[in-house]
Amino acid sequence: MIKRFFLSIALAIGCGAPAFSADNVQPVRMGCGTMTFDTVPGWGLGEDGKSVLGSTHGGVVVDKTGSIYTSSSLGVFVFSPEGKVIRRFLGDKYANIHDLEIRAEGNDEFLYGARNAAGEGIKFHAVTGDIVLKLAIPEESGLKLTAWSPTAITVAPNGDIILADGYASNHIFKFDKMGKYLMHFGTKGNNLKEFNTAHGMTLDTRYDPARLLICDRNHTPKGRLLHYDLDGNFIDEVVTGLGMPTSASVQGDYVSVPDLHGRVVILDKSNTIVAVLGHNADPATRVNHNVPQDKWIEGIFNGTHGSSWDNEGNLYVQDWNISGRIMKLVRLK
Repeated sequence: MIKRFFLSIALAIGCGAPAFSADNVQPVRMGCGTMTFDTVPGWGLGEDGKSVLGSTHGGVVVDKTGSIYTSSSLGVFVFSPEGKVIRRFLGDKYANIHDLEIRAEGNDEFLYGARNAAGEGIKFHAVTGDIVLKLAIPEESGLKLTAWSPTAITVAPNGDIILADGYASNHIFKFDKMGKYLMHFGTKGNNLKEFNTAHGMTLDTRYDPARLLICDRNHTPKGRLLHYDLDGNFIDEVVTGLGMPTSASVQGDYVSVPDLHGRVVILDKSNTIVAVLGHNADPATRVNHNVPQDKWIEGIFNGTHGSSWDNEGNLYVQDWNISGRIMKLVRLK
């Protein structure tokens, strides 16, 4: 059954807009019920109190040791759970990764990235940074693409790679683990089985077998989430009325969905909204890349773009932001 939930309704069920400290120093509590979090002021900032990231328009993932990876205009930064930079992958090869996924393969972990500006998908080692695979326009598809701007990437249990061309054709491509083109599905439009900016995508492991959870960001009249199987067959329209959903991250029965309107929506396994985090009620500072660090408000987001959970249920959230913003939300036990 299609579920239609609007954020105004979610805010009315006890998850109201969070209070915040005027001096932006004290932690801010947000959410409700089992999805209640405290912010960690200053997490991820340099010793001078300034962001180290450069402009952020990317993703967040957490590895099996608890280290946090986030992408920016400069490259990929790796943080300890305490918010200290422990390594970096900088330069043109790693810059402007729009979406990140991480996957354990044998004794190693690899990062998968969708690079819209560079027009490629990449795979590289999470510790050494060695790039082991690049995905370009698949000529084997027979498509005559005039633009190629990948926005999202995920990996199937068997290693197949799924890459969304969300800023251009809105086709979603499937490759095998070696990068061989297999098939594609989807097209641009506002009908039920079309995408109007297939912006985010992840493997939805809340279901067996796992399926694709796709963020159709600009679908008219409101953004939505969709389920497709791993062979590109439409399953269901999951949730509508989400503003501009940018990405999705699954842990257990829950999924966090950043919304460019300045909030993170959390859904349970029935795809009911159970919490709304960091809601920004100011139209001047939401969906706004140009909010400088000195105008950030603790506990209020500006344009959430990426998120990821750690093993303790804490959330790491990245804003689409000119100064480079990433936040840690500690889940209350």
